[in-house]
Amino acid sequence: MAWEGILASVIMLSGPVGAGKTTVARELVPLLAGPVFYIEGDTFWKFLAKPHSSDIRETFRIIMRSMTAAASPLARSGYDVVLDFSIPPDFLKTARVILKENPLDYVVLLPKREVCESRAASRKEGKIADYSDYRDFYTLFESADRHAIRNDELAPIAVAKQIVEGLQSGKFRVET
Repeated sequence: MAWEGILASVIMLSGPVGAGKTTVARELVPLLAGPVFYIEGDTFWKFLAKPHSSDIRETFRIIMRSMTAAASPLARSGYDVVLDFSIPPDFLKTARVILKENPLDYVVLLPKREVCESRAASRKEGKIADYSDYRDFYTLFESADRHAIRNDELAPIAVAKQIVEGLQSGKFRVET
């Protein structure tokens, strides 16, 4: 079956550091119908050999734009694309410009800050013992209530199933 020319969705799976995005993405991808492309944002950091700026916020914006731009031709080719990264709600206007007519869904995993801190401190890789630098970043996601799943106690598979239901109902769709 040829998929070329079929517009699929770009699904931004977002939330603060320690929200459980990657863990949930691993459960979500098998539940999605059709072809799926998965882009884990943390991988993009590894591609950066030598930044042109020491401003980590600027580097972060470049990575968000690059991931979103990479998703566009994949969605135009019929792949649902899951972007797994801490993409704040204020980036959605930029994402809409980059993606043009591609459908965009925005899902924010938003457990309590204390839960994120605990998860970040107990990671096997990328452990964050001191979450204080991320507390202000956490607050950026509090304005995304319509797109939020408060997943403090839910198992990752239960969150993934909630996401699928929300995608099917249009709950997470970002209008053009």
